[in-house]
Amino acid sequence: MDKVRVRYAPSPTGLLHIGNARTAIFNYLYAKHYNGDFIIRIEDTDVKRNVKEGEASQLKYLKWLGLSWDEGDDVGGQYGPYHQLQRLDLYTMYANKLLEMGLAYKEYKENSQEYGIRFKVPTDVLYSWDDLVRGTIKTSSKEVEDWIIMKDNGIPTYNFAVVVDDHLMKISHVLRGEEHITNTPKQIMVYQAFGWEVPKFGHMTIIVNEKGKKLSKRDASTIQFISQYHSKGYLPEALFNFISLLGWSSPINQEILSKDEIIKLFDSKRLTKAPSYFDREKLKFLNSKHLKKLSFEELKALLRPFLLQANIKIKNEKWFDNLVTIFKDRITYGEQIVSLYNEFFSSKFIINEEEKNYIIENNSYPLIKRFYELLDDLPKFEVEAIENIIKQISSETLIKGKELYIPLRVCTTSHLHGPSLPVMIVLLGKTTVKKNILKTIKEIGKQL
Repeated sequence: MDKVRVRYAPSPTGLLHIGNARTAIFNYLYAKHYNGDFIIRIEDTDVKRNVKEGEASQLKYLKWLGLSWDEGDDVGGQYGPYHQLQRLDLYTMYANKLLEMGLAYKEYKENSQEYGIRFKVPTDVLYSWDDLVRGTIKTSSKEVEDWIIMKDNGIPTYNFAVVVDDHLMKISHVLRGEEHITNTPKQIMVYQAFGWEVPKFGHMTIIVNEKGKKLSKRDASTIQFISQYHSKGYLPEALFNFISLLGWSSPINQEILSKDEIIKLFDSKRLTKAPSYFDREKLKFLNSKHLKKLSFEELKALLRPFLLQANIKIKNEKWFDNLVTIFKDRITYGEQIVSLYNEFFSSKFIINEEEKNYIIENNSYPLIKRFYELLDDLPKFEVEAIENIIKQISSETLIKGKELYIPLRVCTTSHLHGPSLPVMIVLLGKTTVKKNILKTIKEIGKQL
């Protein structure tokens, strides 16, 4: 096989999971790096477990991640059909050939004419392959018992169907998770039985959580479905970037990479043997870096739906611009704008003892009263006007730095630290700010 042809073959039994997405991405990268073909094939023979909309959802989020394919049910191709349930006659034909060759036998159900077909495992044969990730792997046929290739309902088993499909679709390389290592000898048996060329296999390492345990769909501590990351406002570019580093290392000292850069750098020799660590903080970091590549308008478009869903009223576009401005460097994913807003704008105005003590110990009471007077007389409640008031107070009192800003921040927002104070004050609005300052003056005045 001269041309690289790889496939991602999802089962429509659930949603697109991180592990499945990685398999798809690595196959996609391998194909694109070597100017090959990337094929989508749907393995839908597990009828009882198939989920309604499972296939459509998986394909939707593969496209969202930035993947496109050269062949598949939705784009066509010369090696279809691309659903296994539409290929049952092919599996039956090849199973019957094995029967004719004496390499398989029928196994009848008790008191029935219905039968399954078992593959006759050769005696004392050593199966070996040079794995793209793990090097040479060997397994003796002694470790494998005769196995079913066709069930009595006419449905093929995975290990048989996948070989027939991969051969007929001219698949040259098979990249998949390490849980398939035990399947590989059975598949090689079928290739050899028909005299077909065996593709190159590569088995990727498992993904582990922060406790070092294999990532499981039952692990509630980690978000694992691509649709969930989409709904939380992660960027597809960031998720593609992050997933590509789960079992592959970049040859350059840089981790913030675009899809095109990863395609150019991808090399199967850099697929790692050690378990891949799913680092949630690293994902947030990568996403924050990709967010910074967005234009201001693109960032607003990402954040707006989350505010509206949370019933946070966008007063006007200037107000929204100010909100995005103060939080754009803090946001690691879209939905976070809601918690940031609530932290600084929805919580009750309560000054704690630490904040009160700071004001008293730094003799900031007169500063706060003067700030209130200047704010009260302010004709336009805008950022530049607030900045000018703060400068005026600094000039009058000769106080600057944190001794100036912390008391003003406490009396207006009840926080010791936070984003740009003038912008925060404008976002809170004149009525709320004046009320907060008066409350501060009253509380501090009692203790002086």
